[in-house]
Amino acid sequence: MIWQTEIILPRLGKGLHIIDHIIEEATLENLPEKGIMHLFLKHTSAALMINENADPDVRNDLATLYDKMAPEGASFYTHTLEGEDDMPAHFKSGITGVSLTIPISGHKFNMGTWQGIYYCEFRNFSGARRLVITIYGE
Repeated sequence: MIWQTEIILPRLGKGLHIIDHIIEEATLENLPEKGIMHLFLKHTSAALMINENADPDVRNDLATLYDKMAPEGASFYTHTLEGEDDMPAHFKSGITGVSLTIPISGHKFNMGTWQGIYYCEFRNFSGARRLVITIYGE
């Protein structure tokens, strides 16, 4: 079985957001007994990651680290036409990645106890973000 859908993520603002509940809602009727779920974010200034799902300080600290690595408005950027947050957002997306693969076991995501799916929005004012969800299973 192969199943695929494309969803539009809600506008959550700049930051790192846990979106397990959004993915679960979109896939609820289509999770096989066992398989693989692939997530692909169709953008170059946002990202996906799996990380700590319990303590929100982790998300805040990660956002701070991203901003220290790629500060907005730095004088050395040459790509500046789309705003001072755009080039840092491209860098952050590039080092984080736009896709994830998650195992499915027993009709559930087979992740660790403290793992959550993050949607990382790196722009101050983003448009609609599209996410392709593909499930391979039996």
